[in-house]
Amino acid sequence: MGCKMMAQAFIVCLLTLATSHLLPCTAFMRPFPQPSHAARGLGGGRPRQGSMVMQESSSSKKGWPVGRALRTFLSFNGPRFLSGRRKKKTSGGVGLATATTVTPQLGADLPVGHGIVLVTGATGGVGRRVVSLLLEKGIRVRALARNEQKALAMLNGGQKPEPGALLEIVNADIRDPAALTPELMEGVTAVIGCTAAIVQPKSGDSEDRAKYYQGIVFYEPETLDSPEETDFVGVKNVLAAASKYADVKGCKKLYNCAPAFIDRWQDFASLDDVVMGGTSDSKFTLVPGAGEAGNEDSPSRIAGVFEGMVTTERGFASGGFTSVRTRNLEPPLDLTGYEGLRLRVLGDGNTYKIILRDSDQWDGPSWSTMVPTQAGEWADLDVPFTSLIPVARTRSIPADQRQAFRLDQIFAIQIMLSKFAYDGEVNPTYKDGPFKLVIQSIEAYMGPSAPRTPRFVHISSAGVERPGRPGVVLEEEPPAVRMNDMLGGILTYKLKGEEAIRASGLPYTIIRPCALTEEPANMPLEVDVGDTIKGKVSRDDVARLAVYALACPEATDLTFEVKSSLAFSQQWTAEDAARAPVTDMTQVFAQVKSLSQK
Repeated sequence: MGCKMMAQAFIVCLLTLATSHLLPCTAFMRPFPQPSHAARGLGGGRPRQGSMVMQESSSSKKGWPVGRALRTFLSFNGPRFLSGRRKKKTSGGVGLATATTVTPQLGADLPVGHGIVLVTGATGGVGRRVVSLLLEKGIRVRALARNEQKALAMLNGGQKPEPGALLEIVNADIRDPAALTPELMEGVTAVIGCTAAIVQPKSGDSEDRAKYYQGIVFYEPETLDSPEETDFVGVKNVLAAASKYADVKGCKKLYNCAPAFIDRWQDFASLDDVVMGGTSDSKFTLVPGAGEAGNEDSPSRIAGVFEGMVTTERGFASGGFTSVRTRNLEPPLDLTGYEGLRLRVLGDGNTYKIILRDSDQWDGPSWSTMVPTQAGEWADLDVPFTSLIPVARTRSIPADQRQAFRLDQIFAIQIMLSKFAYDGEVNPTYKDGPFKLVIQSIEAYMGPSAPRTPRFVHISSAGVERPGRPGVVLEEEPPAVRMNDMLGGILTYKLKGEEAIRASGLPYTIIRPCALTEEPANMPLEVDVGDTIKGKVSRDDVARLAVYALACPEATDLTFEVKSSLAFSQQWTAEDAARAPVTDMTQVFAQVKSLSQK
């Protein structure tokens, strides 16, 4: 069966070349080529014994390496086991969050695009409400919980999410940095942190923690977790993993030479003019020591090296280009919300084409631009998507025939050194001979015009600044302040967690709710800064604040307290919530920003 499939692929390859007017039909009538060990394999490796080249009768022309042409074709068009395509990894959680795309309802400018929001503490009182709100708005969620069965019961009716669902449930503990893997952070564009040390009444509680959650009647509390490990160390662990592996810094890491990203480079393979009858030859390899000095992501300085020999000398048809290209990505990249690609490279003085393909056709139309490099200099090559032009090979597509560029489905990225520019023009820096381009990373970036919005939203607590504050009368403070030391320094370590967030460099929002209750949403809210207010607030309202912060530039880099204007004794009912006007969260954040600037 395997031989039959390869034979069929070989026939398809030849027919493709013939019908593309790249291979004269007389080529089929030439004598079968003799073996030659001068041929090089795909990617520049040594050929297997018995690999073939096409010998020309004229000694002035190189033979066409038909064996390499076939291997190239199979690499990009054959079954996965023949092509070497990398199977996409998942985080190992329950369900997948990669297939369904739903337009978010927080607004067209939602900065997380079609990315994933990681919710820690997803089974807590606020956490599960955050998950529910995000899903209602069509946003993909990766819910992190210590207890998988509890998470399934609370978040998905006890059932495992279907493959392709918006919800993914992952069993992990933020106190363990090893659990916060690159796979866990893959595709994450924002984090909402709802994890907190578990507190319960000393007298015990029901399975649904009814005493703890009601928030009105006081019960003598005790901690079941270490506040230091959960509210401080755990938060630092999430920050470190998100900063290193997630897409929370205004860019989306596509290919990188950090250890966690090395396997992604397997997507690339050489694609040279051998498929058009030429004899140029390239390889793409990861080389220790080739990377930029001082690169913190890759201590061993590993980098991708694209090198070889480009020539216009013919095999039996035209040559003059060499390239490295990803096999079709599964699923395709969604770069919605980004403004361009940025490549960190060590140049060689050549001008390269950067090509993106928004269809899965091997030789279909593409989007392309040309970028020069400086020999011997490390530089960022920025490729704005607006600079790309639609082309069919080297011919630009007329304006009346162009399709819209689909940023939400990028199937392939290609880097090419070619003699030709577009529409018959010649690449001004092209010359036959050796070339070498070192690639440190490829990422999608947001431009300066993109709104800066929070990427790390954290639920803390009012009162964190009060333990030890001069002038504080403990008898007048909430129980958590009075009992801070007895509860293992719970507020002290929440404050340390906050400080780690503020020092991280990530855009953040820190919400400090007063006493949390199970009352309905839409309470009249009061906000303040400086950590002095006392009162109660609904978990529903806190969850809404956390979710809406993601889309609100005014919420960026704010730390604030929130409570309801209602007294503890005044109960807020569903009827009250239905009659009240819906709280405008944008105005809430604008008010906090104004208070913070005083």
